[in-house]
Order: sequence, then C-alpha cells, then structure tokens
Amino acid sequence: MSLAPRAVLVHRRTEYEELLARHGTHGQAAFFLSSRGRSIDEVARRHDRTRQALREVAAAVPLTWRSARVERADLDRFPFAPEDVVVVVGQDGLVANTAKYLRGQPVVGIDTDPGRNPGVLVRHRCADTAALLRAATSAGSRAEELTMVEAVADDTQRLLALNEIYLGSPGHQTARYRLGSDGETGPGEVQASSGVLVGTGTGATGWLRSLWLERGSRAGLPAPRDRRLLWFVREAWPSPTTGTTKVAGELGRGEELRLTVESDRIVVFGDGMESDALEMTWGQSVRLGIADTSLHLVT
Repeated sequence: MSLAPRAVLVHRRTEYEELLARHGTHGQAAFFLSSRGRSIDEVARRHDRTRQALREVAAAVPLTWRSARVERADLDRFPFAPEDVVVVVGQDGLVANTAKYLRGQPVVGIDTDPGRNPGVLVRHRCADTAALLRAATSAGSRAEELTMVEAVADDTQRLLALNEIYLGSPGHQTARYRLGSDGETGPGEVQASSGVLVGTGTGATGWLRSLWLERGSRAGLPAPRDRRLLWFVREAWPSPTTGTTKVAGELGRGEELRLTVESDRIVVFGDGMESDALEMTWGQSVRLGIADTSLHLVT
C-alpha cells in the first residue's frame, strides 16, 4: 500500500522574527530601528504577509495528504522522502537552499512578496497552490529540469547546489591548491587565490554573472536547463611557485574540474549555505561537474 503524498512547506525566519530574536520585544526592536532613522512598520507588514501566505498554502493541502513544515536553518536535518511534494514559500534563494537536499522530488515555488522578489524560481501565488499540488502528482505534469552542480570529495563526501559551488578559505585568506581537468595526466597548476566558483545556468543571474561580467568572458552564459557549467578562479595570484593560466573554463557532460588542497583547510559550500559545508585538508582532492540530479521545478 503506497503512502499518501506529503506536502513539505519550506520557509525561513522573517526579518521581523530575526529582530525579535535579537532585541527581545517589538518595542525594543522598534526603538533600535527608529534611533537609526528607520521604521519597523514595513518589516512588520512583510512579516504579516509571509505568515498569511503560509496559512493560505497550508490550507490548500488536500485533506487526504500528509503535511510537514521545515525552517531553512533545519534543512540539513530534515528527512525528505521520495513521495514528498516540496512547497517553498518565500524568496527565490530559498528554492536554491532547499534543492541541495532533494533527490528529484517536485518543487513548487510560492512568492510571498510579489514585486519585491524577482520570481525566477518562486513563480506562483498562494491561490495557485491547490492546483499546483494536484499537477505535481499527476502523470505528465509540466516541470522544468534545472541543472545542478556537484562536488565529490575523495573520501566520498558529496555536495549539490542549484546556483553555484564555492571552494576557498573559510576566513577570507588565500587558498592554495592544484587545479586541473579530470582528463589531465599531470598534477595540475599550483594556484593561490580567493577561491574557485563553479556555477550553473540558474546561478547565471547571480554570483556567476558578476564574475562573468568582471572578466569580460566570451563564453556564453548557460541557461538554467543547459547541461553546461562555467567556472572562474577569483583573484589568482602569480608568483614564482603559483600560476594563473587556468582561471576560467566551461564544463560539459562528463567533464570535471579537479582541485587538490594544499592549504590547512578549504571549505566547499553551495548556494551560500556555509553552515553546511564540506571541509577538506591538505592532500585531499575534490571533483566538480554536472550533477546527475536535477531540480524538478513545477511550472
């Protein structure tokens, strides 16, 4: 007997909740902002809109379904199941934060603040939730398969990301490593830099695009569904022992970038989730390429 689908509502603390956590009460938070020429009113209104959106989305879950909620900070501990339909209620970035913990479950993005969010990944309104949940569990449902990037360490640790994976020093210091492609016979080029970024077409609207513009790269930015990645080395430093000949490139199907650590510690994290990072030490290596897993975004 198969289990009924489970709707998993993903959300994050609002700015108002973060202010209360820091200052204790509404009044103290309001005083803190007013003493700096700002008002708490708009922050409170955004909080109310978000809470109302969560109530509307929860009410749209069919009575025969199971349901659960998870806050962004707890995503790395939440046991997603194959029969889940994941409903991200919030900003575009929250979809990316969630994607790394999924293995093909359908994702519905609900925009809690239309006009303020770009709506690249949270494309729908609360009123659409019921229809989208039905569509997500129907044969032939419409969805986009968005390419993801993965990092696999030599000790089998694995990390997925929807936008980009960053490798570098955790303390904004110089990262030292050897960089090469997986097909090379040599050990790779020794580099000292601010880190390496490997990004997807979905990430081409964010950090990856800023590096692409900064370099004046001639490589075309990938689209979200393209099975293609771009990578850039940030601020590579030339010296008698470190090179700068490999600072940008493209990865297609079956191609990988290989990095071997020559620092005491390098972190590898995806989509800004530094709290859930791989940690690698001197001598370890990691390979980066297109992930077998894609984000199944319901349209």
